[in-house]
Amino acid sequence: MNNEARNIRDSTGNPAAASLEQRDGAAIVVLSGDWDLECAPPPPPTVTDPSGAAPAALRFDCTQLGTWDSALPVYLMNLVQDARAGGIDVDYDGLPEGAQRLVRLAFAVDEPEGASRARTQGGWLRDVGEACLNIYALATELLRFVGELVLSLQRLVRGKAGFQRADVMVAIQEAGAEAFPIVSLISFLIGMIFAFVGVMQLEAFGAGIYTADLVAVAMVREMAPIMTGIMMAGRTGAGYAAHLGTMKVNEEIDALTTLGINPIDFLVLPRVLALVIMMPLLTLYGSLMGIIGGMVVGLSMLDASFVQYAVQTENAVGLNSLFGGLFKALVYGFLVAVAGCQQGIACGSSAMAVGQATTRAVVNGIVMIVISASILTIIYINLEI
Repeated sequence: MNNEARNIRDSTGNPAAASLEQRDGAAIVVLSGDWDLECAPPPPPTVTDPSGAAPAALRFDCTQLGTWDSALPVYLMNLVQDARAGGIDVDYDGLPEGAQRLVRLAFAVDEPEGASRARTQGGWLRDVGEACLNIYALATELLRFVGELVLSLQRLVRGKAGFQRADVMVAIQEAGAEAFPIVSLISFLIGMIFAFVGVMQLEAFGAGIYTADLVAVAMVREMAPIMTGIMMAGRTGAGYAAHLGTMKVNEEIDALTTLGINPIDFLVLPRVLALVIMMPLLTLYGSLMGIIGGMVVGLSMLDASFVQYAVQTENAVGLNSLFGGLFKALVYGFLVAVAGCQQGIACGSSAMAVGQATTRAVVNGIVMIVISASILTIIYINLEI
């Protein structure tokens, strides 16, 4: 409704009004006029009498009430809620039949005793305790899921795992070939950023050529595995959680169980194998793209030839750095697949639960990548890799 039509309606219609009368110890709310969302409702009347005493009951007089829509039930529910909080009995008989049913339905189930107090008086210590319990529960669920996955891998080795090889190939395509564009772009830009920072700092000491060492070692050992893992957590891990969560909502996983098919073997194992296989390859490709990006910046800002930059890069990257980065990628791929599949299998039975499972899969995957990266880096340092 436009403003002109609304003004005409406000000037010609019967505005909503509410007044309070005291009769025989009861508060009577007199409702009149047209109640709709186009007009602002009147302020709610004070139920208590001028002396401050609460009436014995709250009743309604709607003999002068005109047309109404959802604005009236909302107004009534707020009024009734205040009256019930003050211990005043509410008599709905004077209301229109439709509004009466809506208000009765809204208060059909009483709030559990102490529920509001538990929400408002929890305190920060309670929040910390609940967070710790949630972390413990998540760790327990992950360990249980990993145990089931290990048993599935044992069945795979014995040739008794119930999954189709075609599913593995499809998962490899989704996790590998279709991820090339995003891996190429991000890795190339990260290499350029590293090279730019390296040139700006090292050129001041006359060691600009060592930018090639910085970019190559950083990409191969750390940045390519971590960034590829994070991209896979946001892309593939989230997809796993959404797909399996949707199957859980549609009861497809329950149907597989009823048919005697293990969901871990049939749904989870192909996805885990695909990501574990493709993550080292994507990391190797990402390292190459990062080195190329660094070379583009290095050659444009340094007084060095292509051969000099390539030789410096070759001398900087050893087999320890290469295989160390690939092993990290394999670990990250396993963690991302576990996080996504576990959240999908544990998803609830609603559309909202699918979104929550997807979000948790991404967050858990990234957190596990960062934690494992720190642990592996410490191990590499102690082993002098």
